[in-house]
Amino acid sequence: MHPFSLVKADSTRAAVEAGRRGGRFIAGGTTLVDLMRETVERPGRLVDIDGLPLRGITTTPGGGLRIGALVRMAEAAADSRVRVMFPVVSQALELSASAQLRNMATIGGNIMQRTRCTYFRDVSADCNKRRPGSGCAARGGLNRTHAILGTSEHCVATHASDVAVAFAALEARVRLLGPDGERSVPFAGFLLPPGGTPDREQAIGRGELITAVEIPPLPRRLRSGYLKVRDRQSYEFALTSAAVALHLRGGVIRAAKVAAGGVGTVPWKLPAVERELLGERPSERLWARAAERAADGARPLAHNGFKVELLKRTVERQLRVVGGTR
Repeated sequence: MHPFSLVKADSTRAAVEAGRRGGRFIAGGTTLVDLMRETVERPGRLVDIDGLPLRGITTTPGGGLRIGALVRMAEAAADSRVRVMFPVVSQALELSASAQLRNMATIGGNIMQRTRCTYFRDVSADCNKRRPGSGCAARGGLNRTHAILGTSEHCVATHASDVAVAFAALEARVRLLGPDGERSVPFAGFLLPPGGTPDREQAIGRGELITAVEIPPLPRRLRSGYLKVRDRQSYEFALTSAAVALHLRGGVIRAAKVAAGGVGTVPWKLPAVERELLGERPSERLWARAAERAADGARPLAHNGFKVELLKRTVERQLRVVGGTR
């Protein structure tokens, strides 16, 4: 690990100023410390934000939910409002990492985590995220766990967060505080697909601090849930996952929110699946037809072609679990 300095921010404004001067924010540290130990990240200055007042979970007008950036993953998963209003979020959190990590890791840190691509974490390998212009070793290497959606010639790494998939499905927004004040970014535009700049992973400016994630008001009663498919039952990243939220009224699907994880360079919203569902009545035939659209645009690599069919089956299964059949 390379030498670094550590300062403790006593206010959000002080944190923003320290970030503007080049400091890297750290709270739970469950990702950044690992990357520093592996010399993937070499920040010269860390800004400890763990004591800032960004921990609350509150309801918003109309029935939405605001989760502070420093709320621990375990705390958010156990919160009664999260569990009742948006089970997909609590389930995604509970299927993440280990109990020990969930007790330390924060919501803001989780959505900012970097890829688990082995080539990114191997400093001897070519990686455009780590060293722009060096190439992408995963494209011609072992790529079984890599992305099939949202890829580019420069990067095929997946985003590792489970709860980010739930936030993407629910069309959440990320609240930011920066040198120029506060702003709100749609979750779909916060995490960036690689394109030609895979080293730029979030739509966040220098010194900007995540203060909260806000889930908008959605129709009640909303049924939702998260399914994660992986090589082993615990402490493993998704091969595929599906976050599904449905609102049924009069036996008809009036609102549908669906996203997938483990298959995209960012949490992947599935608008084609959503369109197939709207205005329809739940049935086995509907779930199968809608799920066929889940892999639209997929570009599998040498070793991950199985993800195309696995994604469709994962989405179909979770549609059946959340929506039921008649």
